[in-house]
Amino acid sequence: MKDEPQRSRQRRGEELRRHILFTAKDVFLETGYERASMDTVATRAETSKRTLYAHFESKDKLFLAVLDLVRELYLHRLGTPGAYAEDPPEAVTRFCGRFLQLMVWEAQVRTCRLIIAEAERLPGSSSTYFDAIFASTYERLSAYLAERYAMDNADSAALAEDLLARTVLPRLFRTLLNVEEVIKDMPEESALAEDVDLDAIRRLVAATLPG
Repeated sequence: MKDEPQRSRQRRGEELRRHILFTAKDVFLETGYERASMDTVATRAETSKRTLYAHFESKDKLFLAVLDLVRELYLHRLGTPGAYAEDPPEAVTRFCGRFLQLMVWEAQVRTCRLIIAEAERLPGSSSTYFDAIFASTYERLSAYLAERYAMDNADSAALAEDLLARTVLPRLFRTLLNVEEVIKDMPEESALAEDVDLDAIRRLVAATLPG
């Protein structure tokens, strides 16, 4: 196609789709849903509107696909509790700490605010975001607790929700309301102890876990 820039001709199929999604993610975060346009996404992705619409037939569908990308990236960064430590209380402590660290990262805070702003108009997007970020995290922690502490699913799910609510939500709410500063750069696990109060989380976990 003559109107398609050089770089877009070098990308095909899934590679081009991923490139568009990463570009659209940045555009949505910078401008908000309403002000983001397919024209802007196409220009920033260095492709044509025709190609963009061939992959995503509407802005709504592009937005939902971006949320799927966010979920993929987030879950890869978070991992599972067992990957953090051999000792179960320490594994739970660091998993909760990593969840908090990721949730108060500037990019994630901006995503959360964007979802809240569009929740009434696009209820499907808020449900998708909740399932992708919160429900998936609860499920990972619940499965770990059930296995390591021989708990039934209902009890492990309730404990996981309680632990994450107490270790993560207070600071997350303060950050969403600009009461507390965000973490500017992509938070690395190696900086976990610098970014969150692991000792406070460790005490709460020790007082909450069975036995």
